[in-house]
Amino acid sequence: MAVQEVRQYGEHATACAGCAHCGRTGHRRAVAAFLARRDELAAGHGVPAAVAHSPVAARQWVSDELAQSARAVTAHGREAGPARLDLIRRGTLRTVWGAVLTLLLAQALTAVEAGWTGARTVGLCTALALAALLSAAAHTHRARGGLLAPLTGEDNRLSTTRTVAASWLLLLSFSLLFLAVRLLPLRSPAETGTGTGAAVTAPAATAFDLARAAGLLTALALVAAVTVTARLVVTAGIAAGRLQKVRADRPRAADLLCDDSGRACLADVQYLLVSGAVLVLAAAGLARDPDRLPGVPWSLVLLLGVSAAWHLAAKCAEGVRPTIHSVVRSREAGDLDAPIRTGDDIEIRGRGFVPPGAGAPVPLTRLVVRIGPVHAHVPLVPVPGGFANPTDTALTVPLPADVEPGRVEVSVVTAAGVETNRVTIDVVD
Repeated sequence: MAVQEVRQYGEHATACAGCAHCGRTGHRRAVAAFLARRDELAAGHGVPAAVAHSPVAARQWVSDELAQSARAVTAHGREAGPARLDLIRRGTLRTVWGAVLTLLLAQALTAVEAGWTGARTVGLCTALALAALLSAAAHTHRARGGLLAPLTGEDNRLSTTRTVAASWLLLLSFSLLFLAVRLLPLRSPAETGTGTGAAVTAPAATAFDLARAAGLLTALALVAAVTVTARLVVTAGIAAGRLQKVRADRPRAADLLCDDSGRACLADVQYLLVSGAVLVLAAAGLARDPDRLPGVPWSLVLLLGVSAAWHLAAKCAEGVRPTIHSVVRSREAGDLDAPIRTGDDIEIRGRGFVPPGAGAPVPLTRLVVRIGPVHAHVPLVPVPGGFANPTDTALTVPLPADVEPGRVEVSVVTAAGVETNRVTIDVVD
């Protein structure tokens, strides 16, 4: 299947760019066509006879064919992006209003025996007001996914620390708004029987008692500090070249539990679970005692601090600077041992050549080897289910004819734009 056939799968998505269903369908078809084309070329089929006689020419033709096909898939995914973000925005709004409906049903069921109270009415009104504010915020940021906009990092992935901090901020906002509405009737002279606000002092002091709310405020300050510190750690890692960030296609819910490569990250999982458990306990405290800010026991604050320290320690240890360990002549079966000559394939061994999240074909095509003054793009070598070249620890590239014999420096520029150390090789005639 040629590149034109891969593009054909996205024509319907292009015609219906505003339709999320058509956009996703067209993109899925383009991806399926690319995978089929990759496996076909990996099996040795579909290579033109004009280049099939030369292994070097055939490899370069296959690499260029896959690169063009991958760019076509990326273009279709980019066209479907606005519709996908609008779908995400609608999904988050449905979640918010679904939570309000769940609260209403829970209050109705529990009021069968206990009876309907003023606290239930205030809680429902507070939830409606907060949902309305969130809906307005989602409309303002509708071009970036609605409510997910402040939770998405610069790499277009959902941030675990931002999500945790936003959850605690949402609980505190709900609590303050709820208590403010609860205290409003006490400010009326007709209710208190006096013309002063003295009757407000005692309930307000009880509702916002610092000794009780200290745990809640400490937990909020802790998760906020973790968010800022994690951001500083990531920025410092990128500036030092130790941490490589490749932009994702779109934010996914799995980003909260996984690293950039899509593998589950224990530090993220435990931080999200512990923070969520403590948050649920704090919300339950507000439900039990609706006249005061929810209290968070110091033991739970300490547990949250240990979880946050674990998460930050993992952030500090994350990443590895791309490094070349050695450069050798690539030897095929039956070849004699010989020095590196122009036109030979060289194998570069090291680590960090393919950053996390850069395993897709398009980021792989941005991998460049600097050989003296010449920039050589690393060819894609397909195998069933993936690529044999390049890999994170080794890559093979032909030595260009423009490289002059003598001592030449070799370095690798990754898809994240980070350059490795330079290794000197000897090229002979």
